[in-house]
Amino acid sequence: GILQHPDGTVLKQLQPPPRGPREQEFYNKVYDSDCCDSILLELREYLPKYFGVWSPPTAPNDTYLKLEDVTRKFNKPCIMDVKIGQKSYDPYASAEKIQQQVSKYPLMEEIGFLVLGMRVYHVSSDSYETQNQHYGRGLTKETVKDGISKFFHNGYCLRKDAIAASIKKAEKILEWFEGQEQLNFYASSLLFVYEGTCQATTVQLSDVTLAEKRGVPKGLLSGGDILEYNNNIRVINSTENGKIEASVSKGLSKFYALHKKAYSKSHHSQLSLKVENLEQDNVWKSSTCITQEHLNGNVIPQLEKVFCHMPAEIKESTSVEVRMIDFAHVFPSNTKDEGYIYGLKNLITVLQNILDN
Repeated sequence: GILQHPDGTVLKQLQPPPRGPREQEFYNKVYDSDCCDSILLELREYLPKYFGVWSPPTAPNDTYLKLEDVTRKFNKPCIMDVKIGQKSYDPYASAEKIQQQVSKYPLMEEIGFLVLGMRVYHVSSDSYETQNQHYGRGLTKETVKDGISKFFHNGYCLRKDAIAASIKKAEKILEWFEGQEQLNFYASSLLFVYEGTCQATTVQLSDVTLAEKRGVPKGLLSGGDILEYNNNIRVINSTENGKIEASVSKGLSKFYALHKKAYSKSHHSQLSLKVENLEQDNVWKSSTCITQEHLNGNVIPQLEKVFCHMPAEIKESTSVEVRMIDFAHVFPSNTKDEGYIYGLKNLITVLQNILDN
């Protein structure tokens, strides 16, 4: 499991030899203060920051890798862990190990990646949906696109902004792989994280009915006529007190999203649509961030943007992280890592298809 250190980093316990020492050696090599290799220096951009090893005072023989918590800056982090590559076993694996890994997901070589798990924040219910590795192993060539699109759907709309930003970051990692011949990665993952909700503004709509006209689920809104003009909406700025849950997460599963309690930070000038008491206030909500300029002009097209797909053009402002994790099976090489490149290209293609369609 992964623990959370009180200073905000995460602690990954060193695995038994040879995996643990190999992963520690990898981090030490990449983050060596004397490193002047441009390939490794660029690689740092795509990894969690590494702060050396740590041992608890009560168990000095237990060693943990001290790593950046990639999810810490997010309020409602949505996280997906995807194993990349055509082979999930390394060149030194025994025949038994190879058979074991292949039997877990026979499509690995053809598809080139495997969804190990995901955790998605649903705005509609203010709750998380979690899928484990069995979900990913059930995906085929025909269903993998829909299976991954589930990660980017918040219960109201497809987060096209998060998809577009994720593609952009994944393409940078692909460029790095196509330009290096030093290292080959097996059973390594990409961690995708995006912000599940935007905070701080309530938009109150008086006497609104959008259920039939804009395909909003019935019962979400009630009232009279469709709003047509700006002067029918009242924007209420609101802030929430920052709260930090100090408890340390223990025994949580593999990827960072499940390793921590979400931080609720003080919210400032961001605008979003937030659910209140529907019967009392006729308020509707969405995770879409809306700036003041979006509220100028006819309100109906703006509401449609929220309830339908969010435009990819706003990806620059989207809070997204894509980082490489899990390096217990990284080996020196003198050739390109074709297996990883194959899998990452396929994953990017699937993400692009979700975005386009």
